[in-house]
Amino acid sequence: MPFAIYILGLAVFAQGTSEFMLSGLIPDIAADLNVSIPSAGALTSAFAVGMIVGAPSAAILSLRWPRRTALLVFLIVFMLVHVLGAVTTSFGVLLATRVAGALANAGFLAVAIATATGMVAADAKGRATSVLLGGVTVACVVGVPAGALLGQMWGWRAAFWAVALVCVPAVVAILRSVPAAGPSVEPSVEPSTQPGGAAQAGARGERAATGPSARRELRALRDPRLIVTLLLGALVNGATFCVFTYLALLVTEVGGFGDGWVPVMLALFGLGSFTGVTVAGRMSDARPVRLLLVGGPALLAGWLLFAVAAGNPVAMVVLVFVQGTLSFAVGSTLITRVLYAAAEAPSLGGAFATAALNVGAAAGPLLGGVAIGAGLGYRSPLWAAALLVALAFVVAGLARAVRAGRTLTTAS
Repeated sequence: MPFAIYILGLAVFAQGTSEFMLSGLIPDIAADLNVSIPSAGALTSAFAVGMIVGAPSAAILSLRWPRRTALLVFLIVFMLVHVLGAVTTSFGVLLATRVAGALANAGFLAVAIATATGMVAADAKGRATSVLLGGVTVACVVGVPAGALLGQMWGWRAAFWAVALVCVPAVVAILRSVPAAGPSVEPSVEPSTQPGGAAQAGARGERAATGPSARRELRALRDPRLIVTLLLGALVNGATFCVFTYLALLVTEVGGFGDGWVPVMLALFGLGSFTGVTVAGRMSDARPVRLLLVGGPALLAGWLLFAVAAGNPVAMVVLVFVQGTLSFAVGSTLITRVLYAAAEAPSLGGAFATAALNVGAAAGPLLGGVAIGAGLGYRSPLWAAALLVALAFVVAGLARAVRAGRTLTTAS
């Protein structure tokens, strides 16, 4: 892997810390700004909504920018809005900074995915993506628990200051390590080594001759299989965020742990997510179907078991790790499948994958918040997560049945 990809992973670490750290800060933010727990949980959804809007729009806006310039602009904006979030006393302003930060984060991640996958061979997209997502999982292991500890020691604002400070070395590293202009086409491969290789090589030649085109890439994203994969990614990520946003409350109110255990559980989930991304990085290029066929049912069973056994401290410890692993293994594999399916949209494929995942990240916390607000208890986000994964199975089954029907119609 080129060293620059690891530098991009460092920046994703800072951004992932911001996206996930609220799971350990929601109670303190609610108390300090005098809002309800579900209202404070909406900060996570607001960030996700910003990611949904920002990923495709920022990717289109920056399509003809030098990639290093785009990365720096997005990262510096992200840093500055966290400074504002750290000093504000208004929940409305804090909510606005989460949206603005998400817009910048989405633009950065879309360009970073295009840059990273453009630096490696055409059959190594999964490994490159796993390095970037590794920044998110390291954020879960180190950044999020550290944010929770900072929040417990010096208040939730300290975590926002910490994210802004971590962005500084990332900016310097991008200036030094990322090429001023990213590759305009993917690395070439022999047509015989890839399915449809001749057609892909011709398309790459066309892109080299005409430059990036938003209209051409958007046309390539109309593939029904790609749309189904994006929807599956949204549902799986919705389940993950539905639980993770309220994990601190699950740990203390359902599991019976003290507040000091919250950073430990967050780190444990992060270790699981790192394990999941690592496994997916090794398998998603060569054996994605096997991973999804095993990991998908296991993920559903895990959420159901977690919902039943959440009151048992030992079961909670085990399942926090296991579900972190399965969620990120399945989720990152779906991202990789999007990137392969969107080979003719190298700039916007990653943007739409980012948007789809954050549709889930927005809907999941809202669904969990509605369940809690309806008086169903702090265990209810686990049941909601199981429902979302079950819905993913329904969508996948319907899509397969439709494809089979079309095949039979064509054959007859």
